[in-house]
Amino acid sequence: MTTPYDGAEFSGHDRWRENSGPVPSDRKGGHVLAEQGNLPLTGERTVPGIARENYWFRRHEVVYRWVADQGFARGTVVEAGCGEGYGADLLRAAGAQVLAVDYDQAVVDHVRRTYPRVQAVHANLVQLPLRTGAADAVVSLQVIEHLWDLPTFWAEVHRLLQPGAHIVVSTPNRVTFSPGVGRGEKPTNPFHVEEFDADQLHTMLVDAGFRDVMVFGLRHADRLQDTDVVGRQIAAILAGDWPSDLDDLVASVTCQDFVIGAVDRDGDLDLIAVGRR
Repeated sequence: MTTPYDGAEFSGHDRWRENSGPVPSDRKGGHVLAEQGNLPLTGERTVPGIARENYWFRRHEVVYRWVADQGFARGTVVEAGCGEGYGADLLRAAGAQVLAVDYDQAVVDHVRRTYPRVQAVHANLVQLPLRTGAADAVVSLQVIEHLWDLPTFWAEVHRLLQPGAHIVVSTPNRVTFSPGVGRGEKPTNPFHVEEFDADQLHTMLVDAGFRDVMVFGLRHADRLQDTDVVGRQIAAILAGDWPSDLDDLVASVTCQDFVIGAVDRDGDLDLIAVGRR
């Protein structure tokens, strides 16, 4: 089995508590949903099928694919903070039995309708609805920056995992996502409680009792490196004016436009941490 500890660059139900490709550019942007029944785009989570959201969606999707590629999508996988549900469905397709947990009831209802092979549960992430030692892996991507009580969350994940099982988390790299914001300072993103750098993320998992902790970085592949695609999107949103070439660029982004490898503390866009129970 390939594992993240190799350092290569990436170019059941009875355990649960009983009570418990590029998208076409449509020029309509983020306020128009690609298909009926999709969750609204609020800025707190990404959703598939929206041309102007495609960059962020692919940036998230590639990490789910990395998780599956590393062999973590097997046995009982708990996704803590599942959002729209596309990631949980991807992990299910890779072979895992997935319990998708979210605090937003509307999200849970959407996942149940849209991804019927995924079991979705409404619960608080600091009180997860599984028995102790029930999970073969816990996956929580782009979630920890939203949580107020991280120590309790880490303890709850530690409780759920079997001995030797893994936690996989991702989060924006504070250094590049919020330049100038220091450790412990309030991020500019209104949905984030706190953002972290690579050293903080490593220390948090070690202090929470996880072993063999390693942190990886996600960054642009060659095609996007000189495009300033993030800055241009922010400028377009603030100006209310999307140039046609930016629309085309964003809609063309695929998972191949990102790479995951060793940490570059000042260059990574997102951070991915893996730890062992």
